[in-house]
Amino acid sequence: MVTSASAPAVVTVPRSVRLGYGVGSFCTGTFGTVPGLLLLYYMTNVLAVPAWLAGLVVFLPKVWDLFINPYVGQRSDRTTSRWGARRPWLLLGALTLPVTFALTFAGPPLTGGAAALYVGVMFFLTTTAFAFFEVPYKAMPVEMTDDYHERSSLLQWRMVFLGVAILLSGAVAPAITNAEAAGGTVGGYRTMGLAVGALLLVAMLGTFFGTASAPVVRRTEAEGTIMAQFRVARTSKTFLVLLGFSCAQMLAAGLMLAGAPYLATYLLDAPEATTTLFVALVGPILLTMPLWVWLSKRLEKRGAMILASALFLAGGVALVLTPQLGAVYAHVCVAVVGVGYAGFQLLQYSMLADVVVHDALVSGRSRAGVFTGLWTACETVVFAFGALVLGWVLGAAGFVESDASERVAQPESAIMAVTYGGTLLPAAAMALSIVLVMRYRLTAGELARAQAQADARAEQGAKG
Repeated sequence: MVTSASAPAVVTVPRSVRLGYGVGSFCTGTFGTVPGLLLLYYMTNVLAVPAWLAGLVVFLPKVWDLFINPYVGQRSDRTTSRWGARRPWLLLGALTLPVTFALTFAGPPLTGGAAALYVGVMFFLTTTAFAFFEVPYKAMPVEMTDDYHERSSLLQWRMVFLGVAILLSGAVAPAITNAEAAGGTVGGYRTMGLAVGALLLVAMLGTFFGTASAPVVRRTEAEGTIMAQFRVARTSKTFLVLLGFSCAQMLAAGLMLAGAPYLATYLLDAPEATTTLFVALVGPILLTMPLWVWLSKRLEKRGAMILASALFLAGGVALVLTPQLGAVYAHVCVAVVGVGYAGFQLLQYSMLADVVVHDALVSGRSRAGVFTGLWTACETVVFAFGALVLGWVLGAAGFVESDASERVAQPESAIMAVTYGGTLLPAAAMALSIVLVMRYRLTAGELARAQAQADARAEQGAKG
């Protein structure tokens, strides 16, 4: 059953815990950014893997998330230890993810199918290690506070760190791979893998130690089997709506992120522009988080989410004119996309926490691990599906793979696929998300009504 703090006052999360929790977003942001930005391009343009096969290598290990994430959510719900329920899993992820990430980009002397097999196995292990950390990490805000706006405030800290992580990893990782000494070769990617692995280790250990004194106002219960977790998810219409538009948004982000190095290389004729495009994308995260928190209160979270999605859509559609209007125009469009991206990233996590709390009030059981496990699995699978779609679009358009020693001329059909695959396809997915957001009904008022009903039931039970 749900257990809550006995004091009626709102539990405020200490600043030290907010910092400790927030720094874990370096893991989320880095792992979500670097493979999504560079892994497809690394295989097609450095390891000479055909585009259709490279897309499969990025996507298939993520399908495993559909199984490992709910399992980790279930096990972390049930875990009891002197470190709490979630923190042992944070430590396990911290000790495994940095190693497997570095190995994914280690670049043994392989090309083509053999290279694809190696990268696929390493990336499979990397996604497993990421699940150990990310699923319990996302469950923690629900257990730290019961307050609707306190969660948004807590997640604002998380999103600031997430923005810094995305900015650093998205800007520095391509810069390392394109450094003059490495020249976009296997050696450049190997150095990048080691540097990012070290960053992951520091951030994940920082969260493990930084959340040692985190308040726990509720504990969650696990469902008996993984299939039971899917049945739980189907009982919450609000969760299914949230899951639907979050997946559409992550598909759009995955398509645009995977397409960025190709846009820089083949439309701007400047592979190094991947770094500046990424700065334009994630810079708004650091600047607009307070604005999105304010908008979520002014417009309700649904209204703010529609606005964020519309900005992403508009920037994506405008990007299609990059070949005619040039690099400066492309960067401005990406900055507009970035403002929308900042908004829906914050609001997704805040809405997820609201859905979990609402389910607890209605059902009488808190099942944060179930919902966050399934949500994280679907989110990451769909994000990787963006790379698969782009890889298949490039392959169908005749994109020619190469190794790092040469840059081949691409046919006009492949250039067209780069142009539209990384612009209009993400915009179409974002348009679908707006339609789904309009069906989201959970507001602060609805949560207050559910709380009042739960309190009334508890009072009646006490009298009976």
